[in-house]
Amino acid sequence: MQDLIKIFKALSDETRLRILKLLQRGELCVCEIISALNMIQPKVSFHLAILRDAGLVKIRKKGKWIFYSLDDSAPFKRFLILSVLEKLPNEERKDLFNKGIPLLKIEETKEVEEK
Repeated sequence: MQDLIKIFKALSDETRLRILKLLQRGELCVCEIISALNMIQPKVSFHLAILRDAGLVKIRKKGKWIFYSLDDSAPFKRFLILSVLEKLPNEERKDLFNKGIPLLKIEETKEVEEK
């Protein structure tokens, strides 16, 4: 029962729904999510932790980079995530991807750090 409560609480926030919508397109690092949402890192990390605790997203570490993706390993969660994302308006996607909010590429970020 507690698992279901965590899942529905995680899905009850607009920012977390926006993050899930971003991750629907594939794996992203935290910096890309921050850029797309135009939010500060602590706030994004807070929401990602809630999504991860609910089992809706998973992480992959590569060096100091942390990549997030949808955790669709459980059929119920996969169905729930897809059902919720299907209900989100397409305008949300346009706001995030078509209004000049660039998604950073890891290679570009690495180049900046190396300089």
